[in-house]
Amino acid sequence: MTKEMAEAFKETNPIICIGGANLDRKFYAKFDITSETSNPVKSSTSVGGVARNIAENLGRLGEEVILLTARGNDAEWIGIYDSSSPFMNLEYVTLFEDSSTGTYTAVLDRNGHLSVALADMDIYEKITPELLISNIHILKRAKCIVADLNCPSETIDYLCSFTSQHQIPFVIIPVSSPKMNRLTKSLHGVSWLIVNKDETETFMNMNILDVQDWENAVKKWLELGVKNVIVTNGSKGVMAGVENGELSYFPAIDTPKVVDVTGAGDSFCSGVIYSWLQNKEMDYIIKSGLINAHKTIMSKYTVRQELTQKQFILDMEELKNETIY
Repeated sequence: MTKEMAEAFKETNPIICIGGANLDRKFYAKFDITSETSNPVKSSTSVGGVARNIAENLGRLGEEVILLTARGNDAEWIGIYDSSSPFMNLEYVTLFEDSSTGTYTAVLDRNGHLSVALADMDIYEKITPELLISNIHILKRAKCIVADLNCPSETIDYLCSFTSQHQIPFVIIPVSSPKMNRLTKSLHGVSWLIVNKDETETFMNMNILDVQDWENAVKKWLELGVKNVIVTNGSKGVMAGVENGELSYFPAIDTPKVVDVTGAGDSFCSGVIYSWLQNKEMDYIIKSGLINAHKTIMSKYTVRQELTQKQFILDMEELKNETIY
């Protein structure tokens, strides 16, 4: 039986995550960072990439997940494969011999906050519409497609059209302000856009200085056709908007001990996607993201190692008992 025949026989409906899968290198400053000189640090290496991180979160939560990305033939990919394969299907990752697997290097200050980041991600330009079309048989079966903006703009455009045509839920996750120019100006058919304050300011060419600006930003996203949008604003919380124009504000969960903020945004997105696909109420959906991000910030890992479906339920109960939820 061929792979295609076996897949057709199973008739599964996976979540497909499309975008970055990087090797992350983190350097933790021991003291205040000083420019133009050597800074004492501790270092660690882990796997990352927005699409990959979301795939691992969802895989740990018991979802069937396929990662669709591009890789090089190098040691970096072996590290990513070994860490990722228990939680997701990697059969649809495409090898490009002439390219390097993506890497992300972060320098964190003594409080665990990001000081500077360096990204080598040219390989993701190879995630083209043609590459997706070569995997169309599995894309058509997706119960949800999640794409990050490591993908080229023409790929995002293609996915907007494809998911609308086949009525497949589509989630877009930006990765940074500079890549916001990859987002199409018409977002009709996009089920969710989860974006932060800086990315919104860049795309909308506006400043978010107060709550009124924040609300206006959410409304502008909805006017572009997004069905559901969340604009996150760090410790100030999140503002969500839905298709009928209703806006909701949610405060962040207080996290006294920040270990590492890397991956918190991806954990937030994963909690939202997971609970949304379970048809939960909006209040529960947003708080699912907040609790997953909160727990991740207290972990040294980009995706917290204790995350399971059972643990997630316990986390939500804990939040409820603290009367935040």
